[in-house]
Amino acid sequence: MTDDDLAFKALADPTRRFLLDLLFARDGRTLGELESELEMTRFGAAKHLRVLEAAGLVVTRRSGREKLHFLNPVPIRLIHDRWIDKYTERPAGALADLKHRLEGTGMTTKTEATVGVYRVYIKAAPQAIWDAITTPEWAVKFGYRAPVEYDLRKGGAFRGLASEVMKEGGAPDVLVDGEVIEADPPRRLVQTWRALFLGEDFTRLTYEIEEGEDGVSRLTVTHDTTGAPQTTAQTSGELPQAGGGWPQVLSDLKTLLETGEGLYS
Repeated sequence: MTDDDLAFKALADPTRRFLLDLLFARDGRTLGELESELEMTRFGAAKHLRVLEAAGLVVTRRSGREKLHFLNPVPIRLIHDRWIDKYTERPAGALADLKHRLEGTGMTTKTEATVGVYRVYIKAAPQAIWDAITTPEWAVKFGYRAPVEYDLRKGGAFRGLASEVMKEGGAPDVLVDGEVIEADPPRRLVQTWRALFLGEDFTRLTYEIEEGEDGVSRLTVTHDTTGAPQTTAQTSGELPQAGGGWPQVLSDLKTLLETGEGLYS
C-alpha cells in the first residue's frame, strides 16, 4: 500500500478520526487517557492507535515509563498538497470554514499543546536531508524559501534570514535566531529557536534523521514550544497568512528531495 492508501484507510474509521481529534485538542496523551474517552477496551484502543501509527498520523515518544502519543499532520498535508493546488486552496478552505459555521461546530482550538512532533519519510540519504536543513543554498528552495546560517558547533549561532521578497515587504534581515545545543551530522541537530517577530522566548527544536531500507530516511522534527503560544500557532500552521508551519515545510522538503522541484516552484 502507498502512503496515501494507508492514510485514507486510517481516516476512514470514525473512531480513529475521533482519536486524532483528541490529540489535536491536546497532544502527548497516554493510551490510558485516550482509552478513557472511548467506549471500548484498552486492547481495542491500542489496535486503532497502531493503525494510525502505521499510517504515520500518530507518532509516539517515551517520557520515563510512559508512552505518549502525538498527532503528526504531515501525511494529511501531503494529501492536501497532492489534491489541492495553490489556486484552489483558498476556495476549498473557505467552503470548509463555511460548513463548520453553518453546522455550529466551529473549528477546534488547539489547547495546551506545547510539544509538536512531525515525521516524514523521504527517499533520500541522511546527508542530503541534513544539507537541506542546514545550508543556505538548499534552504531557499523549500518551505519559506529563505536562507539560514548555522555555526554547527555547541553554542554556535543560528539565524534564519529574510528572503529578498520578504525584505521588499518590509521584513528585517534576521527573522529567527537561536543557538546550537548539539550537532551530530547527519543524524541529529538540537537547537534553540526564536521568531523575533513574535516577541516570545526561545523554544527547543530537534531534528532526528534515521536511515532506513531502500534509500528511504525518516526525519522527525520535535518542537517544544512551552510558554510560547504564538510560536506554537506559527509552527503548527494555525496563524492566518503565516504559511503552513512544519507540516507544509516538511511536505515541501520531501517533494524537493524526491523530485528536484519544490511544491511551489
